[in-house]
Amino acid sequence: MFTAQTERSMFEYASCSLCPRECGADRRTRFGFCRCGDQIKVARAALHFWEEPCVSGKNGSGTVFFSGCTLRCRYCQNYQISSGCFGKEISADRLAQIFLELQNQGAHNINLVTPTQYLPGILTALDAVKGKLRIPVVYNCGGYEKVETVKLLKDYVDIFLPDIKYYDSALSREFSGAADYFAVASAAVRQMITQTGGPVLDQDGILRRGVLIRHMVLPGCREDSIRILRWIKENLPAGEYLLSLMSQYTPAFEGLKHKELRRRVTSFEYNAVVREAVRLGLTAGFMQERSSAKAEYTPPFDLSGV
Repeated sequence: MFTAQTERSMFEYASCSLCPRECGADRRTRFGFCRCGDQIKVARAALHFWEEPCVSGKNGSGTVFFSGCTLRCRYCQNYQISSGCFGKEISADRLAQIFLELQNQGAHNINLVTPTQYLPGILTALDAVKGKLRIPVVYNCGGYEKVETVKLLKDYVDIFLPDIKYYDSALSREFSGAADYFAVASAAVRQMITQTGGPVLDQDGILRRGVLIRHMVLPGCREDSIRILRWIKENLPAGEYLLSLMSQYTPAFEGLKHKELRRRVTSFEYNAVVREAVRLGLTAGFMQERSSAKAEYTPPFDLSGV
């Protein structure tokens, strides 16, 4: 049962249970599964222009890239920070200052990228800027989140950007080290939609509240992508979310060791997934052009803004 005591204990590093791994590490003295200790670590904080148009807009998204990750994606394009944990340790006070600096630069939102492993510090920072932060907070994650954690974000997060990466547990085990990925991510996404309600956009088409579900088509995995689309159609409330189908997969990191992941997605594969989305009526959202696998999607992790 989810209790107030559970709520308090989840946000302690002494026996970490922030993510579905529930590794129980005392992160004050050793790293957890996420390869992180108890200090916030950030690799970049800057305006980012390569999110979906309703997130980046013309001014950019105020994106904070956190080091470490709760998944083990072999093809991760941000592997320098997710696996290499490149970054700079900062205090919650400094993070709060960064949020306000990004707002002052004209950011449409504060975009927290892979934040779960640092939630205690992040929420402290968000508490510090309440009343000062006038732009939405975006929770940009791999979808592998505990429902309890999502519930605790109710008063902090306006927009969720979760992935739904896989339907098949064999794929999620092989490529991300999480056989339970779909069961966990599908439940988390349902809760996100429950909390935010349907998408709310301002007069300029910028998302102010809601859920934008992302799915990146992987080479050789179009049937799995189609299964995800059918699940979305059958199980999520129509009109209560946006969908982004991505074709930007680029071979990187340990993906180069896997025969299936050494190439980009073909036009045939991606177009087959897009056709199914259209057939199902899943057209509220975004579909990338096939030329979208560009280096700009992976920004330089150079401690900008940190």
